[in-house]
Formats: sequence, C-alpha cells, structure tokens
Amino acid sequence: MQSTKTLFRNAAGLLACALPLTLAALPAELGARTPKRVAERGVESAHQPQVARTDFVFDVAPGRDGALDSAEAARLKSWFDALGLRYGDRVTLAGNGTPGLAGVRDSVRDIVARYGLLTAGDAPLTAGAAPAGSLRVVVSRSTASVPGCPSWQDTSQSDLVGGQGDNYGCAMARNLAAMIADPQDLVQGRSTETDLRAATSSRAIKAYQEKAPTGSGGLQGASTGGN
Repeated sequence: MQSTKTLFRNAAGLLACALPLTLAALPAELGARTPKRVAERGVESAHQPQVARTDFVFDVAPGRDGALDSAEAARLKSWFDALGLRYGDRVTLAGNGTPGLAGVRDSVRDIVARYGLLTAGDAPLTAGAAPAGSLRVVVSRSTASVPGCPSWQDTSQSDLVGGQGDNYGCAMARNLAAMIADPQDLVQGRSTETDLRAATSSRAIKAYQEKAPTGSGGLQGASTGGN
C-alpha cells in the first residue's frame, strides 16, 4: 500500500509540474500559428486572381498549290481537337509577313473559324523557329487562379485594429477567376474605342427612339354587340 501511495504521489507531482509548462507554451504556439494583422483603411483584398499563360506551337507546311493539302489540314485539325480548342484561346500565326505563305494562312484561318475563333494579333515569342517554308500556329491559353484561398490561418474574433481577416476577399476573387471568359482581360482590359462597340451599345437606344408610340395610330372602335 505504501508503494502504491508513493507511486500516485510521484505521478501527481509530475503532472503538476508539466501542466504549467504546457500552458506556458500554448500562447507561443498560437502566436506563431496566427499571423498578426495590420490596420487596414480600405476594402481592397490582398487575394487577387493570378493569370498564367501557356503557348502551344504547331508548324504546318504548304502543299503544291500553296495552301494546306488534305493530309496537312487533317493533321492540324487533330491537333486542335487534342488541345480542346475553345473560346478564350487565342490563335496567332508566327511569321505572318513571310511571303509565299498567303495560301497557308487562309487555310489555317478557315480551319480556326470552324471552332468559332479568329486569328488576330501578333504571335508571342516561342522557342526555336518554324522550318523554312512553313508557318507556325500558336495557341495561347490562359488560366486564372487565386493561390492560398481559402485561408483560415487567423482567428475570427476582432483584433481591435481594423485589420482584414486572412480569408477576406477569397470568395470574390475565386468567383471572378472562375467566371472570366478570357483571363487575359484581367491583365489588360479591352478598349471600347471601336465603331462596332459603339454601334452595338447604342442599338437598343436607337430602336427605342425610332419606335412609334403605341397611341399614334388612333383609337380603335369598339362595340358591345347589343341590339
């Protein structure tokens, strides 16, 4: 019995010594895991979509008539299908000013048009160069993501300095990255100084202004049908 009492007494003593040490270590762990907020005077979130672009290249050679033959056209179409060419992808032609490739460029534009896209703009720089007499087709695909979201590193209680939570803005940034059709629009927006956009934006207003009022034709006669 004496040995049992001594054993329990020693265990209780060890527990009493270890408990203050554990409680003293808890604030340090919580402080290291919880980042200190800074005072924020605006509503701009630190989490913003990041855009990454990948360029795919494919070289095509002209046939005897200067355009793409059936085999080369089928090879290019199979490449587009393997990439899953879709809206938001940008198709450009490297060496667009090279003489003697007008027929190839027209053939490529016809194939790209079947996917509902156009070839426009300058091609980005790519590794290497197309073989002599060939045309390089470049498909640029961009993706938008928000790294580090969602984030729950800090606690939800008030810090009394007006600081934003670590997860503040994650939902809006991720929704924007998911909904944007062309992620490059997040990098550089599109200009509105074109005749087509002006005509499209004012079409509804013009139709409303030119529409004849409903009462301009006069009143219609009505009869009760009685004798």
